[in-house]
Amino acid sequence: MPIRRAKPAESLYAEVADYDLVVTPDAALASAINRRLDRPHFGTFATTPRRLAAGRREQAEDRRAFLELVTETDHDWKAVAYAVGNVLQCWEHTGRLGAILEYDAYVDDATREVVEVMRSLRTTSKRLSEYTVDGDRSVAVVGHDQLTELERSVLPEEFDRVDPFTDEAFDYPPFHVFESATDVVAALLDTVSARNAEHVAVVLDGGGKYSSLVESAFEAADVPFYGGPGFADDPHHRAFVRLLRLCFRGSETTVGDAAPVLSQLGIDAPIADRERRLEAVDGPGVAWLRAFRDGVEDRTFAEALDAYASEADAELTRFDEELERLGLADDPVTDGAVDRLAYYLQTYEVPVDRDNEGVLLADAKSSAYVDRPVVFHLGMGEEWTHSAPQRPWVDAEAQFDRYVGSFQRLLQSGDRQYYLVQDAAGGEPITPCLYLGDLLDEEFERFSDLDSVEHRRRPRSTGARFERESTGVDAETVETVSQSTLNSYVNSPRDYCFGRLLETPDRERFVEGTLFHDFAEFYVNHPDVVAAADADDLVDAMIAEAEAFFSAADEPLRRRTYRIGLDLITEYLDEEGPASDDFLTPASGWGTNFFADYFDEPIDSPLTERWFEDDALGVKGKIDLVRSPTDLLDYKSGRKKRQTQVVKSAALDPPADAPDFQAALYLTYYRTVRPDERLEFTFFHFLEPMADAVAGDADLDDALTTVTYHPNSFDEYVGSREAYETLLDGYNDCRETFEDLGYAAYREIAASLTFPETTDRDDLRASEFAAEFTAAVDAATSAEVDAEKGADQAVRELNGVRKRALFREDLDAFESFVDERLDELNARRAGEERFPVDGLAGEPNYRRVDNRDLLLEGDR
Repeated sequence: MPIRRAKPAESLYAEVADYDLVVTPDAALASAINRRLDRPHFGTFATTPRRLAAGRREQAEDRRAFLELVTETDHDWKAVAYAVGNVLQCWEHTGRLGAILEYDAYVDDATREVVEVMRSLRTTSKRLSEYTVDGDRSVAVVGHDQLTELERSVLPEEFDRVDPFTDEAFDYPPFHVFESATDVVAALLDTVSARNAEHVAVVLDGGGKYSSLVESAFEAADVPFYGGPGFADDPHHRAFVRLLRLCFRGSETTVGDAAPVLSQLGIDAPIADRERRLEAVDGPGVAWLRAFRDGVEDRTFAEALDAYASEADAELTRFDEELERLGLADDPVTDGAVDRLAYYLQTYEVPVDRDNEGVLLADAKSSAYVDRPVVFHLGMGEEWTHSAPQRPWVDAEAQFDRYVGSFQRLLQSGDRQYYLVQDAAGGEPITPCLYLGDLLDEEFERFSDLDSVEHRRRPRSTGARFERESTGVDAETVETVSQSTLNSYVNSPRDYCFGRLLETPDRERFVEGTLFHDFAEFYVNHPDVVAAADADDLVDAMIAEAEAFFSAADEPLRRRTYRIGLDLITEYLDEEGPASDDFLTPASGWGTNFFADYFDEPIDSPLTERWFEDDALGVKGKIDLVRSPTDLLDYKSGRKKRQTQVVKSAALDPPADAPDFQAALYLTYYRTVRPDERLEFTFFHFLEPMADAVAGDADLDDALTTVTYHPNSFDEYVGSREAYETLLDGYNDCRETFEDLGYAAYREIAASLTFPETTDRDDLRASEFAAEFTAAVDAATSAEVDAEKGADQAVRELNGVRKRALFREDLDAFESFVDERLDELNARRAGEERFPVDGLAGEPNYRRVDNRDLLLEGDR
């Protein structure tokens, strides 16, 4: 069915002007009709049933009933709230207070008690059930179908119905489609100002993203508005409740957990401390919070509120009054009581005094009519759809019709309507409000399928924006990148950019990882000093350095982990450590070392923590250990990766889902130090055998992953003696076939063929190379071997080597890749283009980003 055209307030007034009383389903429409009244009228003219019965503005009777009941019963607050909601809803839809007692599934002690209390409580519903309009008055009812059974009970036997709609269809205006929510709000601010605020209304989801965005934007632009933040949204009210919750979180509470409270108190907590436990951080503000927490259970709620208000230098009289109404003011602060207070504030809207001036912010699910000349409708997605009450006393079809009727009138509020929407977010289409599908005859899945106007991102025209000013200074050119920088940039350039601009907190894994690295470095330099030390003392020192990040309950596990980690590192370096350092230049003295400070001994070996920076290659880094002239080693505390995983993580076209270029970058640099040599890069995952170490049978080989660099091309390698020997160590048919073939014949066959670029096993088997290679091997071997099967196994084995190692062309391509990224990075730093959210492989791997909250969905 089409959207029916709603009658404007002027037309409705013309129809009902001669009646004594006009009843409407919502207060805003009644007020609009009253504003058109052009003759003297004694008493109420247009009103809602509830205002008519109560003789005053409607109040939230569910909250009022709840406040009455929680001070009179011993029932759980959630049970009381649930019962109150059910009783009032059933009363609303059946017209009888005790009707809920007919539904056994919803009857319990709390429900019975609520019903009994409400029999004497003077709620608006009670007044409605007792009130009837005087039959001598002429009555017009606008939108009778929108009234519930309880509301209809006040009507006299005779009254006239006025349809709020005409028989014509409403030709709705086009949807203005924007790329993001921020663009929607920017367009709103282009139109709304303090001068025209009184003529504008904004309809949105009161609990959604647009609400906070619009409120913040209006505040920044000094545009007055009302109908926005409620009692629970007050910054001090939120901070106080959060403070009370923090008091019962225990010793694991971090500075980051307390940061919103500290910020509201005007206390600046260093970002580096955000992941440290509150217990381990010093500072006057943090000390006050700890003292408050330690003494909170000796205080009443009123005393706790006074302490917070004094520290925040704020007046919180309204909160104090609400504590009195709840009967909590003189109660001691306990974990359960704090939960009850938080539940109440989340469940009920506490009235606040507002200056009804400026732009009217109307909730799309609570409003059916807005009487302003200009009305903006924002979002209009699924969040505008009501959740239909799933209760047996609710006529679901009738209720849905009420929702659709309210929605139709809301769409037509104002002399001019503007529908501002997003078409997609995060790459997914935004589903329009369900009611549009019921009202429009055309098929659609998203707003752009309807009559719409697309708006591309454009500069804001208001003065309230950040202006770009030239500093007269050229952007500093980045000459080199580290492996971690390159990993971050390739995953998401925008995340990399924020990582450069913002401070980041110290993290547990980084602190612990640094301690293990420092120990390994120190041990290479001073094995005798470590051997003479008490291992438990070393673990104690590590615990003291890292304890700010974990609770006391975790300490035994940490001690065991640290001790095993030190033992495994020591064992490996004793067995496989470097024998000489005469092949290297002296150390650079780069960085500090925890254990060097602990023992007061210098670190001067050129083998450890060796810094490199090569402007020609554009790379830099720090080699944990140079084991031999051709073997580099890096310590890892995380999970072990296989050789194929390491090589796959260094893929370039396209990059891997979790790019990791460490091995490729370090080997690219080191091959300039040892040109034309076979090199190895080994990851030592020293905590990998921890479970076996506890059992006493740890094997260090299980902790090692070594990637080999071959200084020749893969095709050259395929024809080499090394490749041939690899085949002789392979499967039985492969070994027999190539023993029979011999190296000279193998080299001749390999020299005439080019191995395909694909690494997919099925594609490789089906390739022309595989066919020619198999035919050549078969022709050159005896009938006693299965040459076809042996050749197939050989191709698979060679492909496996390629997937486990790096070759000359791989690092040549990596050098070019780094050059391209540096050119691209410096162009973006110079302002030639934005840093995009998406990396080279498309959408970033969000598990690998550090600034997730700053990467807006759909912002590319």
